[in-house]
Amino acid sequence: MKGNLLLTGPPRVGKTTLVLRALADLPPGTAEGFVTRELRQGGRRVGFAVETLAGETCVLAHVDVRSPYRVGRYRVDLPAFESLALPAIDPAQVVAPLIVIDEIGKMECFSSRFRRQVVAALESDRAVLATIALRGDRFIEGLKARSDVTLLRVTHQNRDQLVDQVVGWARQAST
Repeated sequence: MKGNLLLTGPPRVGKTTLVLRALADLPPGTAEGFVTRELRQGGRRVGFAVETLAGETCVLAHVDVRSPYRVGRYRVDLPAFESLALPAIDPAQVVAPLIVIDEIGKMECFSSRFRRQVVAALESDRAVLATIALRGDRFIEGLKARSDVTLLRVTHQNRDQLVDQVVGWARQAST
């Protein structure tokens, strides 16, 4: 496989879970970056949080956040996102051989700084494992079409089988 691996698929298909399962099979210190998790209240999704692989968290988007950046009913907290997520994927600061970006989607891409940081990570000497929106703007479609990217589509049928493939890729890419 090529130097960077992007996982795509519809929302809630299990892309983040696939990434977390793969990371659990890798030695400590192999990866730095962030994952995105749902925030739930009373059984209902109310937003999303970003969690670095080092364990720091912030709210990415929430129904109660005040912000001009909006996706559906969620408002995006760009300053909080940028202050936590950008250093976690900055190839100038990351020491691990693998950078994890979960996810490259509409909420995250409101940030032009995030877009630049994603490109810098993909062009660095680090391997990138990222999840990316199934459909997106020119930026997202351009990332999926890069020659240094392998794109895997995650489905409910193949997500469990992809874990070994992603772990094998990550082991090879991080040596």
